[in-house]
Amino acid sequence: MNTATVPEPRTAAALAARRRKAEASLQRVHEAITRLKREKTQVSVAAVARRADVSRTFLYDNPEARAAVATAMAEAGDRRSQMLADQEDEREATWRERALNAEDALKATHAEILAQRTRIGELLGQIRDLQAEWTEEAIQRITTENTTLKQRVRQLTADNRTLDERLKAARSNLRFQDRRVADLEAQLASTPG
Repeated sequence: MNTATVPEPRTAAALAARRRKAEASLQRVHEAITRLKREKTQVSVAAVARRADVSRTFLYDNPEARAAVATAMAEAGDRRSQMLADQEDEREATWRERALNAEDALKATHAEILAQRTRIGELLGQIRDLQAEWTEEAIQRITTENTTLKQRVRQLTADNRTLDERLKAARSNLRFQDRRVADLEAQLASTPG
């Protein structure tokens, strides 16, 4: 006696219809995932279910659908993490470059101030040494040059102060960016997935 049952034609037709419906739903799931990726929208079970017009239960119960959604979510998480890391690296490099530029400008200003002070000292020494030999016109010219140099030193000192403030601000911004990067890395490390 044969114990295997032959499905009735109605049952076979119902099973075939259910299989076709599942395959069509699965196709819509794959298309929805592709659209979400193309639009750079966050991939989630709810988003895929809405786009594919399937139930969340289908996504959890169907092994192929569940695997497709899980893979898409993992890939999106990796891309997002990499994108955030790239943005933070770019910001950090920008602030670091600004800080280095400010330091270079500060060094150049210090060197210019030192050179101007040295020049003023030399001119004052020349005035004292040769004052008897100089005409009133030459003394007036040197006095004017000395006044001009003093004004230049004052200007350079003000520029130096401004650059020093910018350097402090750039360093502060860099410290802030370092803390922000550390916070984002901690968030990424604590994110399951």
